[in-house]
Amino acid sequence: MAWNEPGKNDNDPWKNKGGRDQGPPDLDELLKDLGNKFGGIFGGNKPGKSGGSGSVSGFGAGIVIAIAVVVWAVSGFYTIKEAERGVVLQFGEFNGLVDPGIHWQPTFVQKVIPVDVQTTRNLPASGYMMTEDLNLIRVEMAVQYRIIDARNYLFSVTNADNSLEHAFDSAIRYVVGHSEMDDVLTTGKEQVRQSVWAELDKVIEAYNLGIIVSDVNFKNARPPEQVKDAFDDVNAAKEDEERFVLEAEAYALSVEPEARGRSKRMEQDAIAYKQQVVLASEGEVAKFEKLLPEYKAAPEVTRQRLYISTMEKVYSNTSKVMVDVDGGNSMMYLPLDKIMQQQQQTSPYKRENNPMTQAPAQQGKNSTVNSLSGRADRFSRGDN
Repeated sequence: MAWNEPGKNDNDPWKNKGGRDQGPPDLDELLKDLGNKFGGIFGGNKPGKSGGSGSVSGFGAGIVIAIAVVVWAVSGFYTIKEAERGVVLQFGEFNGLVDPGIHWQPTFVQKVIPVDVQTTRNLPASGYMMTEDLNLIRVEMAVQYRIIDARNYLFSVTNADNSLEHAFDSAIRYVVGHSEMDDVLTTGKEQVRQSVWAELDKVIEAYNLGIIVSDVNFKNARPPEQVKDAFDDVNAAKEDEERFVLEAEAYALSVEPEARGRSKRMEQDAIAYKQQVVLASEGEVAKFEKLLPEYKAAPEVTRQRLYISTMEKVYSNTSKVMVDVDGGNSMMYLPLDKIMQQQQQTSPYKRENNPMTQAPAQQGKNSTVNSLSGRADRFSRGDN
């Protein structure tokens, strides 16, 4: 049943009196009613109440205030981790930095923003770029950075990470735009990476972002897909060329020391041979100088001694002996090498029991002795 039906005027929420539709009540009256209600809770006197009830309400208000103060004090404790630094703001203005540990701040008066200053962050960047020789390539790089100044990181620019991203993209495009395509795709990647790093440091230095670049990685560089196969063939050929050059240099490095060693050894051998010949010549000269006085004193005896000594050296190096019989015109050949070879092929038993094997050896021995004795007789007589 609606409140405005006939006979239900006492249900009017606006408390119209006299049954007349006078509109909503005054706003001041509503605020006054609300003030009276809350005033009764926090110690105010309600109409028709005595002063004792007001003291009870004041005690309750004190408890509420004490609880609120405790909650406010406890809410001010906070912790800064080991890898972080806290930036303190007081009424929105920078007030200082706090180190890791447990701290307290007056809530609603100060605010602490923790900033990680030890973690290394990674920011990738990629896109199609035009090279100096007007070729289009896609370059993918990434920068690793770390925060070193929490205050500058938060307040030098609106968003330090976003500013670094734009600066990094600008540095890549500047370096690639001043490089040729072959350098970016093949042999000049390291140079491009170093140039991008230097350019990025120069750009962010002016903005004082509070960060430091720890590394720049060159991930990939490739031409458009339409010409990728042709570029792959070119890169493979260049890599083969570099590999062949490296192999040739390695071979040269391995052969050159060996050749130098051989030449050094030959040089040392020549020096040693020279010294040997010189010393041998000096020895022969000294020997001749000692022998000359003896030869002058007894020429015949010295001549025979020299001849016998020389023949002894000659016969000691040969297995064939020519025997000249004194007073005869024939010369006997004594093949000692053949005789020794036959003796080695014959068993010891046959050599001992077979007189035919003993006779040549005995005969040869006698012939050798006779020939040597005859030769000695001829030397003693002075015959040649």
